[in-house]
Amino acid sequence: MAKFVLDPDHTAAEFTIRHMMVTWVSGHFSKVSGTLYFDPLKIAESSVEAEIEVASICTGVEKRDDDLRSPKYFDAEKYPKITFKSSRVEGAGLDHCLAHGDLTIHGVTRPATLDVRYAGPSHFQDDDRMYTTFGFQATTRVNREDFGMLSNMELEQGGFMVGKHAYLTLNAEADLVEE
Repeated sequence: MAKFVLDPDHTAAEFTIRHMMVTWVSGHFSKVSGTLYFDPLKIAESSVEAEIEVASICTGVEKRDDDLRSPKYFDAEKYPKITFKSSRVEGAGLDHCLAHGDLTIHGVTRPATLDVRYAGPSHFQDDDRMYTTFGFQATTRVNREDFGMLSNMELEQGGFMVGKHAYLTLNAEADLVEE
């Protein structure tokens, strides 16, 4: 099985979550790493492990980013990483698969399924070396309260400041490792 590593210059994790019951707030994590064993002709033999550095969160609002890194939410100092490790991968159609595994956020591990679309391979030469790369987009929805992220504020008119469900997307480029 071919081994690929996530290219840090072309990989980011994004999230979207409801704010004040009326709008969506989004942000991203710029520091993501990981390893894949992948063959589009042998999807069931594939696997993935990915790691996101919580401190790399950015929503475009420094005060909100600091709040999200604090013990109220991610507690980045105590839980510096979000991780995913697949237990099995199954085909779901052309250029489409489901990666089942364990997602760890805020020190809590829960089963999760990533809905994955992929493209490639692409081949290019740079500095006398040939590169082979695939692109991946993996999405899932999580209930943040399942991961112990319970901080919230009830709104006067009903509802809450922060929604329960976050939509996570990992956009990644993975490069073949020559072994």
